[in-house]
Amino acid sequence: MIELGLIIARFLHYAAITTLAGASLFPLYAYADAEPWPLSRRRNSVLLAAAAVVLFSWVLWFVFAAANMSGTLADIADREMLWTVLHDTGFGEVWMARTLLAVIVVAVILTRVSTAGARKDLITPILSAALLASLAGVGHSQIEDGRAGAIHIASDAVHLLAAGAWLGGLVPLGHLLLRGQAHGTSSTTDLDQVLFRFSGMGYIAVATLAGSGLVNGWFLVGSVSSLFATPYGQLLVAKLAIFAGMSALAAANRFWLVPSITKARSDGGSGAAWSTKLRNHVLGEQLLGLVLLLIVSILGTMRPAIGQQ
Repeated sequence: MIELGLIIARFLHYAAITTLAGASLFPLYAYADAEPWPLSRRRNSVLLAAAAVVLFSWVLWFVFAAANMSGTLADIADREMLWTVLHDTGFGEVWMARTLLAVIVVAVILTRVSTAGARKDLITPILSAALLASLAGVGHSQIEDGRAGAIHIASDAVHLLAAGAWLGGLVPLGHLLLRGQAHGTSSTTDLDQVLFRFSGMGYIAVATLAGSGLVNGWFLVGSVSSLFATPYGQLLVAKLAIFAGMSALAAANRFWLVPSITKARSDGGSGAAWSTKLRNHVLGEQLLGLVLLLIVSILGTMRPAIGQQ
C-alpha cells in the first residue's frame, strides 16, 4: 500500500512538473515574437493547473515517503516522526526547499493572468526549470559521495530538464495542432515555423537525454549483464524501448510529416490529411511519455542494479 502510494505520488509529480517546465519554456523558442494572447491565456491556465498538481503531489510524496521510512502510515500523525524526517534527513531538507519554490511558482503564475501574452515571460520558465532540476536531490543520485555524487546529481538534473523540455513541450504543441493552426496568427506559415522550431529543440533534448542517460546508467547499472539480469535493469530496458519509440515518432514528424504538410500547402492543398497524421503522432508521443514517466516512478522505488551480482 505504501509503495503503491509512493509510485502514484511520484507519477503525478513527474507528469505535472514536466508539463509545467515544458509548457513554460515553449514560447521562448516556438515564437519569433511574443506569444499570441489567446494562446498565452490558455497556456497560462495549463501552467496554473500543473503547478497546483505539482504542489499537491509533492505533499503526497512526502506523506508516503515518511510512511515508508517509519514502516506505517499511522506514524504520519506523529509530530516527532515528522520533525525527524523534515530536519534530520536529506529528503526532508529538499522537500521543504522545493515546497517553498513550488508555492512561489504558483504565485508567479497567478500574477501573469492579467499580463499573459504582453511580453515574453522569463521568470516562470526559470523557476519551473529550477523546480524540475531540484528533483535530482531526492533520487538515486544521492547514493554516491564526493565528486562522483556531484557528477551524478548534475547529470540527473540535466536529464530531468531535457525530459521536461520535450515531454512538457508536447502539451502546448498538441494544443496548437488540435486547433488546426495557431489561433491569432496570420497564416499557417506561423504554425509551420513553430513545428520546425520544436523539432530543433527536440534534437537537443534527445541528444541530452541519451548522453545523460548513459552517465546515469553507469552509476545505477554498471554493466550490460546487470542490465538484463536484474529487475531494475530489465525495467530500464523497457524504458529505453519506449524512448526509442518516441524518438522514432519525433524523427518521422520532422523528416516526413512536417515537410509533407508544407509541400501540400505549397501545391495549393490544405495538408489536412498530413496534419491529422501529425496530430496522431504527437498524441502517440504523449501517451508513450506518460508510460515512460510511470516506469521512472517505479524505478525510483527500486534498488539500483549495480552491486546486485
